[in-house]
Amino acid sequence: MKKKIIKVHQPQRSNNRRQFLKLGGLAVAGTGLLMACNNDDDQDMMMPPDGGVFDLGEGDLGVLNYAYALEQLEADFYTKVVNSFYANISDQERQVLTDLYYHEVNHRDFFQTAITAAVDGNTELVLPQLEFDYGNLDFNNRDQVLATAKTLEDTGVAAYNGAGRLISNPDYLLIAGKIVSVEARHASAIRTLINPGSADFAGDDIVTVDTGLDAALDPSDILAAVAATGFIKTEFTANNLP
Repeated sequence: MKKKIIKVHQPQRSNNRRQFLKLGGLAVAGTGLLMACNNDDDQDMMMPPDGGVFDLGEGDLGVLNYAYALEQLEADFYTKVVNSFYANISDQERQVLTDLYYHEVNHRDFFQTAITAAVDGNTELVLPQLEFDYGNLDFNNRDQVLATAKTLEDTGVAAYNGAGRLISNPDYLLIAGKIVSVEARHASAIRTLINPGSADFAGDDIVTVDTGLDAALDPSDILAAVAATGFIKTEFTANNLP
């Protein structure tokens, strides 16, 4: 079957959004989310693709599609990492990156299954498979790989923290809380690989000194940062998410 081509459009959001990171990020999910989906309500909230441009939708299903987009990026990135590890990689780094690869691929596949089930198999309401291009990112360069992984994981934490208030189903919220804790562990592991023995695993750049909490950003902030990387070639809109 011929693959559907999705037209490229930037999300249209407010003009005064703060810029987050130079690189994009993503998110994670757990298997319990599938069972908690409310099919009827979610389908009512979703808007079908208009003119070939996929919009993530609104409500809980919009958040699921949002997380699925981020998860696809993370899974694709780590797939490339493990398919060709950078030269002279240590056993510890190989193990950590392999573990993260398995986690993120599972998360991506979970979202595809969960959303498809939530819309009763109406694939027009499921974010399609995205295409990626990492440009000049050198996957054989340790510093570039770990720096990108750090940004992706940090952004994933901020994405889930920010999306929590958008989730109406308490079961979803519970799962999101578990997921963001996993993302934070990923971020800490990568930060420790970059600067072992330091406090960077929970540095002041991501954990505020006054509250002790990680950043929480709206989908528009996260998606703007992701778009700035140029990694995601298949663009989509998020006109119904803040």
